[in-house]
Amino acid sequence: MIKYIKAVLLLALSLLFIQCSWDTNADWPEYYGDGARSHYSMLEQIDTSNVSKLKIAWTYSSGGADTIRNRSQIQSNPIIIDGVLYGVSAATEAFAIESDSGKELWKTDIQENEGTTSRGVTYWSHEGDKRIFFGAGRWLYALDAGTGKLIETFGKQGRIDLKVGIDRPGADNYVTSNTPNTIYKNLIITGSRVSESETALLGDIRAYDARDGSLAWTFHTIPEEDEAGYETWFPENPRQRLGGANSWMGMAIDRERGIVYVPTGSAAFDFYGGNRKGDNLYANSLLALNANDGKLLWHYQVVRHDIWDRDLPAPPNLFTITRDDKKIDVVSVITKQGYTFIFDRVTGKHIYPIEEVAFPQEAASGEYPSPTQPIPTKPAPFTRQSFTANDFNSFVADKDSLIDILVQANTGSPYTPITEKMTIIYPGTDGGAQWGGAATDPAGVLYIPAKEIPVYTSLVLMSNETTQAVTSENTLYNLYCSNCHGKDLNGSHDGSYPGLKNIKTRLTRDQLLTVMGNGRGMMPSFSHISMSERDAIANFLLDLDVDKEVEAKQNNFSAYQHTGYNRWYDTNGYPVNAPPWGTLTAIDGNTGQRRWQVPLGEYKELTAKGVSPTGTDNYGGPLVTAGGLIFIAATPDEKIRAFKKSTGELVWEHELPAAGYATPSTYRINGKQYIVIACGGGKLKSKSGDKYVAFSLED
Repeated sequence: MIKYIKAVLLLALSLLFIQCSWDTNADWPEYYGDGARSHYSMLEQIDTSNVSKLKIAWTYSSGGADTIRNRSQIQSNPIIIDGVLYGVSAATEAFAIESDSGKELWKTDIQENEGTTSRGVTYWSHEGDKRIFFGAGRWLYALDAGTGKLIETFGKQGRIDLKVGIDRPGADNYVTSNTPNTIYKNLIITGSRVSESETALLGDIRAYDARDGSLAWTFHTIPEEDEAGYETWFPENPRQRLGGANSWMGMAIDRERGIVYVPTGSAAFDFYGGNRKGDNLYANSLLALNANDGKLLWHYQVVRHDIWDRDLPAPPNLFTITRDDKKIDVVSVITKQGYTFIFDRVTGKHIYPIEEVAFPQEAASGEYPSPTQPIPTKPAPFTRQSFTANDFNSFVADKDSLIDILVQANTGSPYTPITEKMTIIYPGTDGGAQWGGAATDPAGVLYIPAKEIPVYTSLVLMSNETTQAVTSENTLYNLYCSNCHGKDLNGSHDGSYPGLKNIKTRLTRDQLLTVMGNGRGMMPSFSHISMSERDAIANFLLDLDVDKEVEAKQNNFSAYQHTGYNRWYDTNGYPVNAPPWGTLTAIDGNTGQRRWQVPLGEYKELTAKGVSPTGTDNYGGPLVTAGGLIFIAATPDEKIRAFKKSTGELVWEHELPAAGYATPSTYRINGKQYIVIACGGGKLKSKSGDKYVAFSLED
């Protein structure tokens, strides 16, 4: 009997040992952690009691940082599978490293990745075939996960040309898959980033066979004549005249139900829709598609006839809430305006009431805004919704002159139409919420980083609806370039777009023409305009004495162009509005109530003067763990922080080698939990970097 008991105990201990060995590793296998895009991990080795003991475990230099102009970025949320971390470098090359040491295993050397800022890669495996899918330039590549080599049997010699199938008359060449794609069975479901001008390509959603790259299905976000939604576009034939309505921000997948949830952006051109009258389905919508065949199950349009660049900015979140003692599987989307829409995942029925609210209708000539827009009654907005003279901060420079400017401007609501007068967009054109998205936890709570900085712009009458004679090089620059680089050639206020005054000291004429033809970084290709027009712009920028007259013929172009995305800062370089300028908010999805909101980020010089942390502009998402913590970088002050998810209390922060405009990942290898963040900088006037930094508890 004693021998029997000993044998049982020995067996139990053996099973326990085996179980423990199984549990020593835990992956982060997908973009934002899982198909639900939850940003959540069940790991709890690092918790509120020991987070202060986090130390740097390893650092990996990915290469490719532009430390001279500070233009490169890393926005990648790395994935970790079987002890290997896969990410993207500052030079937009995919790589694999050992996740416990940072030792490089392989890195690609792709030459056609201009115009790309990647947010990560996608992993697929089947019967021992393990692949990494990577978007760079206009191509979707299939790589061997073990070696980084191209899978020659996929597409054409290992890649798919994403432009094929979405071209239209007069379109440019700019398309890239900058956000990791979504896997369902043996399908890879793709969205794309296209330009936001009148020459944008179509924004169709497509699924390819992950094995050979053949096209499996397509959903038209701008409908054909015989498809539902066609009646919401006028004049006719919108797919021949217009582009955009694309899904650049990423998708979520319910693999049990076979439903992929696809958010879409605005139709191009972003700020004037006189040539696309109507609600414009399926732009600015949440689509629930059958992942097997791409058929529409349900949809909800969150902005009708968008003329404010109000793309849905982030992947949806799939989670479960409790209402009236019933569990409900839901899908939510957050918006640049600061709204949260929550729907039943299967039926599309909204969980909380949505009201139709009337907004101003005074618009530019030929423009017809939607009379109403849908506004959720719950949850309450996580950002303020209007900007008035009472909203200037107490230490703003030259307040009286700013008030005089504001009095003359259009302002007062998030849906004030843009006209030839200065128009204040608040929250700004890129948030509110941004591509970092929201995190959720099993309790049904959302954690949302956001920004609150006013942006101003206006419309400039350029032509009639179809053609315009352009007779000077300066006018061509104003038409095609000044929206981003400024009419004064000084670049954008936040540093996202560089000044061009001294471009001749940096680029030769041939190099400048190559950049215009191919695109680079955030700049799309301008191959759609004639070579003579590109020559004329080069003459203007390089100050060459060439006397030419150029005629620019437009095909269904807007009557207007806009004057750029201009964050409103005072002469001291601070946002003009009262803080907080950046926030982290917890919203209870079960009740629709806000749990807490805290500032995110700081200006160190203001803190030193006794000003409470103001929060800052931010890019990147949160990571939430079962250890009761929220980890987030995202801010230009070059820090990563940890907050208690129960209260929002700041409990840890650490300096980074460059700003972490990305979303952290967490994983466990050999029993140790790590937090890793990409530190690429390069936005908001912060320096560029190339490092990935991993933290773990000190031994």
